Amino acid sequence: MTDNGLMPSRRRPSKHAREHVPLDVTRIQGGATREESYAGGRWTVRSVTGASATRPYLCPGCQQDIPPGLPHVVAWPADGVGGVGDRRHWHTGCWQRRDARPPGNAYR
Repeated sequence: MTDNGLMPSRRRPSKHAREHVPLDVTRIQGGATREESYAGGRWTVRSVTGASATRPYLCPGCQQDIPPGLPHVVAWPADGVGGVGDRRHWHTGCWQRRDARPPGNAYR
């Protein structure tokens, strides 16, 4: 309560009075993309934030679920061949250790 016995106003300031916040394109895209090598080829890799991970995926590295809300990486062939179906969602640690796997035990 205020000194005059009334409840304080809960009105938000006008959106026109608020400071402008520039658009963060990297955040919208889910992180910057980069190219990395794997299985004798080049791969485009993008980090996915937990906030944008809205459904479960199966990690091709460990064959375990990546639950919604868990940050991870998405990788797809960098040569541009294929489409959305060629993207693979990996646990970040599994992607980082991908070259330690025996040949043929990942990427399905």
